[in-house]
Amino acid sequence: MYLGLDLGTSGLKAVLIDDNQTLCAEATAPLSVTRPQSGWSEQNPADWLAAAEAVMSELAGQHDLKGLRAIGLSGQMHGATLLDAAGDVLRPCMLWNDTRSHRQAASLDDDPKWRDISGNIVFPGFTAPKVAWVRENEPEVWQKMRKVLLPKDYLRLWLIGEAVSEMSDAAGTSWLDTGRRDWSDALLEASALTREHMPRLVEGSQVSGVLRDTLAARWGLPKGVIVAGGAGDNAAAAVGMGVVKPGQAFISLGTSGVLFAASPAYQPDAPSAVHTFCHALPNTWHQMGVILACTDALNWFANLVGSDAKSLTQNLGALAAPSETLFLPYLGGERTPHNDAAARGAFLGLGHATDQTAGTRAVLEGVSFAFKDCYDALRGTGTQINSLVAVGGGSLSDYWLNILATLLDMPIDVPKAGDFGGAFGAARLAQMAANDAGPELAVAPDTDHTIFPNPVLSEAFRAGHAQYRAAYRALKETL
Repeated sequence: MYLGLDLGTSGLKAVLIDDNQTLCAEATAPLSVTRPQSGWSEQNPADWLAAAEAVMSELAGQHDLKGLRAIGLSGQMHGATLLDAAGDVLRPCMLWNDTRSHRQAASLDDDPKWRDISGNIVFPGFTAPKVAWVRENEPEVWQKMRKVLLPKDYLRLWLIGEAVSEMSDAAGTSWLDTGRRDWSDALLEASALTREHMPRLVEGSQVSGVLRDTLAARWGLPKGVIVAGGAGDNAAAAVGMGVVKPGQAFISLGTSGVLFAASPAYQPDAPSAVHTFCHALPNTWHQMGVILACTDALNWFANLVGSDAKSLTQNLGALAAPSETLFLPYLGGERTPHNDAAARGAFLGLGHATDQTAGTRAVLEGVSFAFKDCYDALRGTGTQINSLVAVGGGSLSDYWLNILATLLDMPIDVPKAGDFGGAFGAARLAQMAANDAGPELAVAPDTDHTIFPNPVLSEAFRAGHAQYRAAYRALKETL
C-alpha cells in the first residue's frame, strides 16, 4: 500500500491506495489561515503536524496499515518556514498568497540574473522575497535562521528527521536553477544565504528518506517505510491526473486557479508571467498560468450575499452570453499575466437589474476571463495544449466549465467520480519510489463526460474578454 499526504491551505488530506491504485481509505483534517494585516497570510507549522497525527489516526481506524510501503508528499508551494539551529520554528509560515514582500520581490526582479537562472519572475508570493522581507523587518528572526523549508518539507523533516525537498516545489522559491535542477549558488548569495540554509534535493519519484521508527510504531506501520520526494501541489495533481506528457494539460478550479501544461524541455518565458517549473518526474518540466482567486472569488461573493457556492451555481440554466455586469477577480493581487500584487477586484456595470444570479454569473465569467489570460500567455510561449482535464471544486459546475470551454475553444474532459488531485498524485509518487518505476504509473482517469465549446456564443465571450482586459488597464491607471 502507498500513502499520499497533501498539505493544502485549508486542510491536510490523506489517501491510501493499493498496488492497483485502488482507493483503500482517505481522511482529512482542517487547517485555518490567519491574516494579521492586509496582504498577510500565515499558518502555524505545529498545526500541520497535529493534522498529520489526526489523519493517520483516522486512517488506522479504517484500514490495517501494516502493509504500507511508502509515503508521498504534496503541498502548497512557496511558503517560508524558518527554523533555528535546533530545528525549531522561528515564526508563523508565510503562505503562497502572502504578498507583503512585493517591494522586495520587485527589487530582486530588477536584477536580470534572477529571471535568467530561475526562469521566472520573482513574484511576491515566492519564497525568496519573503525571506528578504524577514531580513529587513524581523532582524532578530533573521539572525537565528539556519534553515528555510517549504511547508510539505517541514512535514517531511518531522517524518524522517532530515531536511529534504524536491525539484517541483523548489522551483517556486526563486533560488533554483530550474534548467539544471539544482540550487543556484549565485541566487542564494544574492539573498545572503548558502546551500547550508537549503534542504537536500531529490526528484519527486525518488526516495528522500525513511519514516522515523517512533512514528511508525505510534501509527501501527512497519519499520522501513520510505518517504518519496513528492511534489508541489500542482505537479502532484498533474501526476494524479496523468498530465505528464507534452500536449497534456489540466485546469484546476480550486482556491486559486491553475492552467498546467506538461513540457519535455525547459523553455522559460519569464516576461509572460508564466511559471516555468520542474515537473515531479526526472527530466521533465511544466508551465503554469496562475490566478490567485478562483473558487476563492466565488466563496467571497457567496459570503457577501449570505449564501454558499453550491446554491449560487446549481440553477443557472443554459449557458448565456456574458452579462452587462463585469467582475475583476483580483481580490489579493494577480500573477499571470499581470504580476500585480496591488491589483484589487471590482464590479463594473452594476444596474437595477443586477441581482444575485447576475452577480454569480459575473464572478464565474470574470474568473474564466482570467483563465483565458493564462491560456493566451501559455500559448504565447509556444506551449501546445492538445487535451484539457478539469479538476478542483469548481469543476463540479458544468455551467462554469461551459464558459471555459467556449472561451478557450477547447473541449474539457471531466473525470469520473474520484479524487485524482495532489494526495492521489503523491501516493503515485510513493509507488514509483518504492518500485523504481516511472511515468507509466501516471495514467489518466476515465472520463465521465466532456464539455464542448458553444460556437454560437464564442464571439460574445471573446468580446467580453476584450472588455475585461480593457477594464484592468483602465483601473490600473485610475486606482
